[in-house]
Amino acid sequence: MKQLNNLTMKGLLIVIEGIDGSGKTTQLELLKRSLASRGTPCEAISFPRYGDNIYAELVARYLEGEFGSINDANPYLISLAFAGDRLLAKPQIEKWLSEGKIVLANRYVSANKAHMGAHLPEKEREEFISWLDELEYKTNGMPREDLTILLSVDPKMGQKNVAGRLSDLHEENIKHLEEASKIYLSLAKSQNSWYVIDCMKDEEMKSPEDIHQEIIVILRNVVTKDLLRMQVSQTS
Repeated sequence: MKQLNNLTMKGLLIVIEGIDGSGKTTQLELLKRSLASRGTPCEAISFPRYGDNIYAELVARYLEGEFGSINDANPYLISLAFAGDRLLAKPQIEKWLSEGKIVLANRYVSANKAHMGAHLPEKEREEFISWLDELEYKTNGMPREDLTILLSVDPKMGQKNVAGRLSDLHEENIKHLEEASKIYLSLAKSQNSWYVIDCMKDEEMKSPEDIHQEIIVILRNVVTKDLLRMQVSQTS
């Protein structure tokens, strides 16, 4: 049974995850618009926050290949730059949550688990993911996501979807996308607060609107029930 990860703050942190070309940005914008039209206070943030800080600048330089090929990267060291970018956004995210807003994040900690974990042999991934959890949630004190929506797409389709734009080290490497996709699905199976949307139908991508409607159904069925459960427990 799917459920929210935690309800310790007034607001909700909802993360949209998926490999490159899965439509995360589109779905975040559609969801933000939908919530706003219903009068629901919400904010959106995308990681990495290119052009915003020195950590995001390092991430951009890494993805552009300035520090070598994808096989040259040390996932532990690169993760420090991604984590630093998120850490600088922590006060703003916590402020929004304390104000009772729904915070929509395009990528979050799990993006690092999937993409940096893809650099490692399978037998080393569990240790890396545990280390990253310690860094992000314990050392840096990042808010834990309440609900994660994974947009699952065939890696070849994802690569095709980004073919018309400037590609980075991750996008241009199909093996990397395949490994990252496997890690994402493994994370989803191991955590109750994740919900997977299959974005494929007959070997093609579903329409953005169809995917959006599936997300709306998740929010209605999962978020509403858990909020009601929280309210009942607080009044009993």
